[in-house]
Parts: sequence; C-alpha cells; structure tokens
Amino acid sequence: MRIVFMGTPDFARSILEHLITSGENIIAAVTQPDKPFGRKKTMAPPPVKEYALAHGIPVYQPEKLKDGSFAGTLAQLDPELIIVVAYGRILPNYILDYPKHGCINIHASILPRWRGAAPIQRAIMAGDTLSGVTVQYMAEGIDTGNVIGKVETPIPEEMDYGMLHDQLAKDGCQAITQVLADIRGGTVVREVQNDSLATYAAKIENPDCILHFAASAAEVHNRIRGLSPVPLAITMMPDGRKLKIAAAIRTEETSSAAPGTVIAMDKKGIRIACGDGVICVTEVQPEGKKRMRAADFINGRAIAVGDILTEPAL
Repeated sequence: MRIVFMGTPDFARSILEHLITSGENIIAAVTQPDKPFGRKKTMAPPPVKEYALAHGIPVYQPEKLKDGSFAGTLAQLDPELIIVVAYGRILPNYILDYPKHGCINIHASILPRWRGAAPIQRAIMAGDTLSGVTVQYMAEGIDTGNVIGKVETPIPEEMDYGMLHDQLAKDGCQAITQVLADIRGGTVVREVQNDSLATYAAKIENPDCILHFAASAAEVHNRIRGLSPVPLAITMMPDGRKLKIAAAIRTEETSSAAPGTVIAMDKKGIRIACGDGVICVTEVQPEGKKRMRAADFINGRAIAVGDILTEPAL
C-alpha cells in the first residue's frame, strides 16, 4: 500500500521507524512546521521530520489544512492509506475521505478513556493502573472513530510518564502491525466506542505542574510521576525559589504537620507531609540547575527540616 504518515513528536517517530524497518511503503511524511526551541529560540524540526529526511522520505509541513491548500499535494501523493500518530491537528474531511483504505490513528490510551492531547500524562496523574494504545478509523471529532485494534499495558506505581511513553510506543508498533495485516486480509473488525465512558485528556498547561501538598500523598505522587521527565512538577521553597520535583516514592508514614512541611531528610530523600500521608522526594531540579539526587540537594543546605513548600505563582 502507498502510505502517507502524519505525526510530529518522538512517540510518532518511533512508529514511523517501525513502519520503515518493517518494509512498509511510506511515500511521504506530513508533520508540523519547525518551531523555536530553547532560550535562543533556534528553529528546531519535529522528530518525525528528522527521521523521515534521514531515510529519504519526502516531508511536508503545511501551515494549514482546513483551507484546502493541501488538497493538491494529497492528490499528487495519492495514498491508499494514511496513518496518523500524534500529528497535532484535526484532519478535515477531504483528507479523511481520500484514501481507499481510510485514515487510521494510533492513540496512546484505551479509548474512549483519555481522548485528546495528553493521554499518557493524564492517565498517570489520575492514578490509572491500566493504559495501552488504540488503533481507530478516524472520524469527525477527537479520537471518536471505530476501534480496529488495541494493546493494553499495566501502569505500575513506580512508572513515570517517560517510562509509559516508551512502553506505549512499543505497543503502538505491535498494534499497527496487526492492523495492517487485517487490512490486507480484509479481516478488520470495527468496534463502536461507548461515548458515555469517554474522558478527555487536555493538554498539559503550566497550572497542571503546580504541586498541591494539601492533596493526598497518592495524588501528589501521581502528579510528580505523570510530569516526569518533562515538564516536571513545581513547588516553591521559603526563599522564593522554585523547585522542580523529578521523582518521589510514597511512604507508609503519617504526619500531623501542615501540608508541604519538610518533616525529615536523609540519604533516601526529603520527606514531605501531604494532606493525607507523606511522600519522599528522591530527585529534584533546582531553579537554574540540572536534575540531581535529593540527597545531593540536601548536602547543599538549600532546604531544612521545618521548611514549608508552597504553591508558586506561574
């Protein structure tokens, strides 16, 4: 089949790599325009663009799709199938209706749970114990189409966003391999989503990164791991400096101290009282510095028992 691949971030790049190494006929990659990156605002290409160009695949980066300006290019490419993975835009009908085998989307959740932009982070932040990937025929709306394949994976308590991201990328490769075999064999089975079970995974915004120690230790822990390794959860120290929390573990301790109070510090980390329970912070990233072990941060005497960590203004 003549396949056009549409995707943007690392998650999509992993799927594209699998398709290419599996021998699929990827005739073009469509991705978002380059964007400024870092303090110097240097223009950086999306991971999909970098990988596609390195393997001789033509790359298209349309600024808009809804205005129909991509229709001519689509007709020239003449794909039989379009595979979409975290592309970042809703596709208009002239694209959805073009390929004879349709447009299929690989989504990083078990739909209809966590439709939308940030399914991996939201699943962990909500304390879900199960995730996976879903392959679906695309329809109008956000992740609402008929399901044609899925692979489930557990979310252990120690798993963070980065770990689950990498696992789901592998699951996505497994799922699309089976779906492509089903399409070729004419054995695709469609499953209509139950919209009453749908939840929405909104994009991660700055307020989502603020730690609220008045919440339970479980909720605080889930937020920390759901935002690690990027963009990281944030709190504020008594001196007004922000402190990003990169990793933590839940403890069996209880505390009557006010939420956010540092109740103990040792080589294992920084133990902080929550609204219900205690967490032990094991890795941090101080303002303007690199990620480090909490034990090393303690040795720098930047924090003390009795300090109260508060919510920063963003």
